[in-house]
Amino acid sequence: MSASGGTKAIVAALAANLAIAVAKFVAFLFSGSSSMLAESVHSLADSGNQGLLLVGGKKAKRQATPEHPFGYGRERYIYAFLVSIVLFSLGGMFALYEGYEKIKHPHELTDWWWPVGVLVFAILAESFSFRTAIKESNHLRGKQSWKEFVRRAKAPELPVVLLEDLGALVGLVLALFGVGLAILTGNGVWDGIGTLCIGILLVLIALVLAAETKSLLLGESAGIEDVRKIEASLVDGDTVTGVIHMRTMHLGPEELLVAAKIAVQHDDTATEVAAAIDAAESRVRAAVPIARVIYLEPDIFQASRSEPSEAIKPQTEASEAPQAPETPGSL
Repeated sequence: MSASGGTKAIVAALAANLAIAVAKFVAFLFSGSSSMLAESVHSLADSGNQGLLLVGGKKAKRQATPEHPFGYGRERYIYAFLVSIVLFSLGGMFALYEGYEKIKHPHELTDWWWPVGVLVFAILAESFSFRTAIKESNHLRGKQSWKEFVRRAKAPELPVVLLEDLGALVGLVLALFGVGLAILTGNGVWDGIGTLCIGILLVLIALVLAAETKSLLLGESAGIEDVRKIEASLVDGDTVTGVIHMRTMHLGPEELLVAAKIAVQHDDTATEVAAAIDAAESRVRAAVPIARVIYLEPDIFQASRSEPSEAIKPQTEASEAPQAPETPGSL
């Protein structure tokens, strides 16, 4: 699904950031620009982040074990969370410190053409990486806005790369702004101000990434459309007459856990109920292929308790419809 597209975007970003990090560091050595040093560390941190995403993707493919019966799909979320920590600490905090030092102890830039030339090259390289991330994301985004895509995407790689590349481009513009004003005015304070702006930007992006990946680590439910497909697939109108309640949770970006209590007729035999459950599981997997772990509990539907359609509303709508009371041994 999104794994191949995410990997392609990660590799493109990694190649661009490694080349840019080397170029920025060389420019810093020749010019002494703190903006270039901050950007060098920024690109180095981004390269490390892409390495973490690749490691997380590889580890997530491990087979389930008795100790981890649901597999290792959430490894991708853990490594994406580590990315936000690295971006905050190594990228953002270093840039804030370097900017403060440069404002406190400013000095004139030398060999100014080095940072300017490298920044222009870096903008072109980052634009290529950003374009790749946008192209791969469009395959999954559908009609969602970019804000909705970043917030609702279950695969963390593409949102992470998108935000990193966007932050890198804005950071490069800020660095060019700071270096340009330092050259024009002969005052190195502007270089420090540009570095501070880069640090603030990186900290903000890291906080957004941390919030989104924390939500995934805690366990998010399936999207509204998938929930509706699952509900519709469970009911056959014969043996399975309704869904009393249902819960879903992502075990990984491409693996979904479905647990539901389904309503059956009181005079159905155990054989009929078992066959109906098997058929319902097959229909769910056909409608939503990522629904790989399914647990269904049959129950006798009683109209006096609640309607099945009312009991499942909290999964699909922000309503307060009552749920059917639990029976002993229920989910």
